[in-house]
Amino acid sequence: QVQLVESGGGLVQAGGSLKLSCVASGRTLSSCVMGWFRQAPGKEREFVATISRNGGSKYYADSVKGRFTISRDNAKNTVYLQMNSLKPEDTAVYYCAADMTPRVRATMTWEYDYWGQGTQVTVSS
Repeated sequence: QVQLVESGGGLVQAGGSLKLSCVASGRTLSSCVMGWFRQAPGKEREFVATISRNGGSKYYADSVKGRFTISRDNAKNTVYLQMNSLKPEDTAVYYCAADMTPRVRATMTWEYDYWGQGTQVTVSS
């Protein structure tokens, strides 16, 4: 069992930055592919970014490419999402997720086994 807790969300003006953190307990994160997803009101949960178990491979949704950076510190059992140049359309609840299957990349919600409770990110115009 893996417990994930996100933090770092908040209210920011367009063009600003936020850094989200996701701390895991119950199992070492080094055995998991990690991902970030987001869900805006009235919309389905969508993929944002994913990182391989050793951090060597990263993949982003086109909507955030060049603005967001996913990283991980396996020694701290933590995954991060640095978000720069934020736009109002980035407003959503952001979730981190852990995938126990030994693959390099996971971009679909059904590929993930554990989810955090989410953290709200609101970008004002």
